[in-house]
Amino acid sequence: MIKTVIIGVGNCASSFVQGIEYYKTHQAGIGMIRQSIAGYEAKNIQIVGAIDVDKRLVGQDLSKAIFGGSNTATKFCEVPHLGVPVVKGPVLDGVAKHMTESFQVDAAQQPVNVAEYLKSVGAESAICYLPVGSQQAATHYAAECLKAGVSFINAIPVFICSTPEWDAKFKAAGIPCAGDDIKSQFGATYLNRVLVESLMERGFSVDNLYQLNVGGNTDFQNMLDESRLESKRISKTAAVSTLYEKKGMKTPDLRIGPSDYVPHLGDHKICYINVNGRQFGDVPFELELKLKVEDSPNSAGIMIDVVRYVRVARDRGLSGTVPAISAFGFKHPIETFGEQDILDNLKSFLA
Repeated sequence: MIKTVIIGVGNCASSFVQGIEYYKTHQAGIGMIRQSIAGYEAKNIQIVGAIDVDKRLVGQDLSKAIFGGSNTATKFCEVPHLGVPVVKGPVLDGVAKHMTESFQVDAAQQPVNVAEYLKSVGAESAICYLPVGSQQAATHYAAECLKAGVSFINAIPVFICSTPEWDAKFKAAGIPCAGDDIKSQFGATYLNRVLVESLMERGFSVDNLYQLNVGGNTDFQNMLDESRLESKRISKTAAVSTLYEKKGMKTPDLRIGPSDYVPHLGDHKICYINVNGRQFGDVPFELELKLKVEDSPNSAGIMIDVVRYVRVARDRGLSGTVPAISAFGFKHPIETFGEQDILDNLKSFLA
């Protein structure tokens, strides 16, 4: 079993936990990129611990907590009692000032010692699902994972696994890590990258491009605070701009990033992409595209693979940030590749 701890029991965690249970009995492969990764299936992931700060979730069994608090992710699977109570973690900068109703903290609840907790539950990996902008909290958990010998999987745009400093720390500890900022299974970033790569391959040039996202979950509500958005914009923009840099081409004018919080959308995300450029004969063209997805299952569809890839890396004695895994699953990896190169690298990694 791949013993995993979840840090932040929000919508993405809800879909991830449901997905593990769902694919125990649904083996047709619908929705899964890979049914098996080096012999590991979704059912081989065991959640052994969960950490949050919301008083409505702390103390609850994870099977109930994923549907509690401010979570709005679609319930697509009944999750049995897991015997995994949610424990209180350190708050640090994990809760924005305007989010005190969505994330209700009881100061009387004492946080656990994270490294000791990870050891006590026998964790091999920990997924960081904290809110965007949780710089202090994310780095704290990364450091605690190092102490406990646990692989750190960073789903948020705080730059840890993609930095030489942290890569060196995990290498020195003999532990693999992966990140940063989860790239959904078929989300706005992936679609934008595939679109830009296709235009390049077909000889079209891009003069300017914008990608605007709106959604109604707590992730979008959290990002109303512009001070928490800087790393997110960097991450999402770099996911596209690096495609041009790799080919030595001039980067067009780009505007990519979260745009607004629309409460009635719930866990749905709507992405609008607009591209202006030039085609054969230097003739102008314009492309308009809209994508609407359920946000959290889209994230979980990648994470369920990433956790298994990281376990394979542990099995092989790899340490530090594994480029093939991070480029596959994250918007801001330590080393960037085109999407076809990413698939080729994964095949080589598994071989």
